[in-house]
Amino acid sequence: MSALIVLVVVVVVIGLWLVGIYNGLVTARNGYKNAFAQIDVQLQRRYDLIPNLVETAKGYIKHERETLEAVIAARGAAMNGLAAAKANPGDPAAMQALSGAETQLSQALLKFNAVAEAYPDLKANQNMMQLSEELTSTENKVAFARQAYNDGVLFYNNRREVFPNSIIANSFGFAPATPLEIESPEARKAVKVSFS
Repeated sequence: MSALIVLVVVVVVIGLWLVGIYNGLVTARNGYKNAFAQIDVQLQRRYDLIPNLVETAKGYIKHERETLEAVIAARGAAMNGLAAAKANPGDPAAMQALSGAETQLSQALLKFNAVAEAYPDLKANQNMMQLSEELTSTENKVAFARQAYNDGVLFYNNRREVFPNSIIANSFGFAPATPLEIESPEARKAVKVSFS
């Protein structure tokens, strides 16, 4: 009789331990998905600002239609990438598509800003200055949200890969998550050093 009680206690303890591992994996997965939702909010804000920026610039840089169209096209591609990533945060293909689209959008905006520099009236336009400031602020929020998401992905992946969690993760289909890495065109520029 006492052996049966010990066996039941051991089975209950092991069961609770396995439930704890499973629940920990679910919590970690929900954590990085919530962090991605914050990226979604900031990227949507960024996408909403871009048409206003382009519309403001249209009156000043009429001869730069190709640049304006490139920004709008890159925005559309980035919005599609975000929609795919939102459907399945952490999916490698979705994260890669979003990353590539965001990199293209950043490059298009960088070119847009370079063109805008050549138009002093545009730079002095109050609406343009306000939109540029809001876009810069949003870029910072995107970077912060991306870091929180990537930290959540790291925590989740670590949790799912350690033993014995890996057995539960593989048994219940907890796939690895992929971080969001966006290339910054500014980061790839060589730093100029001058000794004059």
